[in-house]
Amino acid sequence: MPTTEKLKQEIADAEKKLAQERSRLQRLQNRKSYYEKGDRKKRAHRLITRGAAVESIAPLAKTLSETEFYAFTEKVFTLTEVRALLMEAVNAHNQASQKGKG
Repeated sequence: MPTTEKLKQEIADAEKKLAQERSRLQRLQNRKSYYEKGDRKKRAHRLITRGAAVESIAPLAKTLSETEFYAFTEKVFTLTEVRALLMEAVNAHNQASQKGKG
């Protein structure tokens, strides 16, 4: 039959292990947040640079409101020629990526 001292020691050990696991959980949550934040930063950077590229190529786009710009781009990307050019660029990118892996 366990003594009170032994039970107290088991409780202390369990509390120590619980604290360690909580610490481990916090580290994992911090790491997850770090990676997600990194992905958000990469996306924000990509959006900014591509938006700047659009303004560089088509300076008149700066004068459009956000709603007007979205409407404009939706119309542009419904054009058959534009969709074909985009698909061609994506295919070229994919082929180049495959060559780099092989």
